[in-house]
Order: sequence, then C-alpha cells, then structure tokens
Amino acid sequence: MPTPYIQLILTDIDGTILTDQQALDPGLKEAVQALKPRQIPFILASARSPHGMFPLMEALDLDRSPLACYNGALILSGDAKDYEIIAEHGLDRDDLGLILDQVQEHFPQVAIGWYSGTDWLVNAHNQWTDIEHQITGDHPIVKDLQEVFTQGDRVAHKLLLIDEAEVIAEVQAFLETLPLKHSACYLSKANYLEITHQSVSKEHALKEVAAFYQVPLANCLTLGDNFNDVPMLQAAGLGVAMANAPQAVQDQADVVTASNNDRGVSRALQRYVLKD
Repeated sequence: MPTPYIQLILTDIDGTILTDQQALDPGLKEAVQALKPRQIPFILASARSPHGMFPLMEALDLDRSPLACYNGALILSGDAKDYEIIAEHGLDRDDLGLILDQVQEHFPQVAIGWYSGTDWLVNAHNQWTDIEHQITGDHPIVKDLQEVFTQGDRVAHKLLLIDEAEVIAEVQAFLETLPLKHSACYLSKANYLEITHQSVSKEHALKEVAAFYQVPLANCLTLGDNFNDVPMLQAAGLGVAMANAPQAVQDQADVVTASNNDRGVSRALQRYVLKD
C-alpha cells in the first residue's frame, strides 16, 4: 500500500517501544528527535498511570507531548508537577458507587485501587499494593474509598482489583451480574481486574489527540503489539504491528515492523516517516 503522509504518531509502550527487558528501543530517542523539526507529535498510549509514563517521556525528551494514560481515560500534557488535562473519561458515578459498595461487601479481602489523575488511592496497604508498587514505582495512598466517593471531588479514571486469580475470576463473574450501565471490565493479568468507562480505548484516544492537533486519521501512524491495539491500528492511516505481536494482530495491521527486541519502532519511523 502507498504510505500516507504522516502528521501524528501514537504508540503503545509495553512490547512495542520497550524490549522484553523493559529497555527503550535503542534507536528511538534519535528518531523521535528527528520528528521535532517536522512538527510530528509522538504520543505514548498505555494502561499505565501517568507516573508509569513520565520517566519514558523524559527519557525520550518529548517535552510536553500528550500522554494517553489508563488506555486513554486520561490524556494529559506536561509532567508530574505541572500538567494540563486534554481529555478525561471517568467512571460513571452510579457505577462507581455500586462497584465499591458491592465488592467491599462481598469480597472484603480484595485490594481496590482507585486511580485519579496522578494519584493511586487504595483501600488498604497489603502484599498486592507492595507488588504493584515494585512493578510501577507508584506510591499507594491509603484512603477510605467510600468516604472519597461520598466527598465526590475525585474522578475515577480506573479501578484496579487485585487478589489471587481464582478470587478475581469470582469478582469478574459477580460484576457481570450487576446493572452497570457505562463500565467495562477486563483482565490485564489473571489476577488483575481493570474497570474503566466503556468509552475508553486507545482507538478513542487516537481520535481525541488527532482532533486536538487537527490531524486527519488518514495521516496518523499507530504502533502496537496486542489485541487491544487492533482498533487503533485499523483506525489510523497506517497501522504498524510489531513482529512479536500474535499473528492475528499482525493480520489486522497494514504493515509489520521488526520486533520490540530488534528496534521495531525506530525502524518503522525511519521507513515510513523519516525516510532518510
């Protein structure tokens, strides 16, 4: 297919710009810097919290380029000390209240994380919050989540429920029986159940940042490696799958680049955008 004129790039993080050893694509910073004179935004999109994305933004010297956090539930520009919200999609308040009430009543041992902006609020400090802190570097803030809900001044961009896998499977089945109107639940790991507003997706984030920059989707390039990336790969003018992506994901992309362990993203930028 002819390569469209690319004016905006949005990429997944884990398994895409990061190697299996969690190191950045070695050629990426140079490629990203080459985009700047061309005024092509390079935007990170992930289920990660802002604190999980700020270090990568700094390592790539992205300045105040937008970050699509929590898979697009929060799109912000800036850094931890000074940021502005471009778009946000919090959980429906009725759904949020019902989930908190029912989960704490029927599964009181489950660790509940409430992500609001850059804050990670938890119902208790336990082994699960310790593990998540070690993985992400985020620092939990212990709060009475029912009290936070009652105060009504905190958006919930995401809820994360953690416990043993068999318990989380029970929680997921239980939530499916509740009359939730605007929420989506999915497993990000066998024992991690994530809950966001049903409108949240990387595809929707792509459409919002494209509108922010006034760039047609036909002139956007997206990169990803997993099934939740497929809609954004298909929505963009050029959807690039990683060679480490499942074959079914590769089949849905326009093109396939090298793997995340073989500079796949920087190679794609050179081939389809910089063309040096």
